Amino acid sequence: QVQLVESGGDAVMPGDSLRLSCLVAGGTFLRYPMGWFRQAPGKEREFVASISRNGVTIYYQDSVKGRFTISRNNARNTVYLQMNELKPEDTAVYTCAASTAWVMSKDIEYTYWGQGTQVTVSS
Repeated sequence: QVQLVESGGDAVMPGDSLRLSCLVAGGTFLRYPMGWFRQAPGKEREFVASISRNGVTIYYQDSVKGRFTISRNNARNTVYLQMNELKPEDTAVYTCAASTAWVMSKDIEYTYWGQGTQVTVSS
């Protein structure tokens, strides 16, 4: 059984940085394109960023481009989301997901999901 466990969420002030981690257990991590999603209160879940198996192909939501960086360490079965210049509108539960898609694209479906980690940005 594939399990995804996020960590690193916190309450921070605008302009601060956070790094989220997502550890994948029970599967073959290097086979999965990985993604980060977020859901703010009262809103639908939205795509944040994704990364291909080898880390070469990366996609971002427009609102986080230049501020967030997704990366992965296949030796540690972990995907990261470095978030800089955080804004109040970044407040959400952040969830990582693993895809079994064979071809990478921004619209791939995700099979496995974590439980999420809360990020709160407020002054």
